[in-house]
Amino acid sequence: MTASSPIALLFLVPWFMIMLIGAVRGGYDGALAYIADPVNAVLIILAVGAALYHMRLGMQVVVEDYILKNSTKTLLLILNTFICVTLFAAAAYAVLKIAIA
Repeated sequence: MTASSPIALLFLVPWFMIMLIGAVRGGYDGALAYIADPVNAVLIILAVGAALYHMRLGMQVVVEDYILKNSTKTLLLILNTFICVTLFAAAAYAVLKIAIA
């Protein structure tokens, strides 16, 4: 496993949690305004991307270690990547839709 995703998450997750608390305090309109800020939008996309990448690597290790049948292993690894890419695309689309609108 590479060390890039845990290091990125070390900085992005605390920022994301603080941002989330601040956004919730402002209500729905405050949260939209917070996400619409370009810096926050980019950092949210980076945080989600790093978390999903880290999750994909972790699940890959689990599948490779515990699934013995090669066809099942291959299917699960493909599904793992597909789900992570789909979740990232949906999250990025949602953030960009708010940020651009």
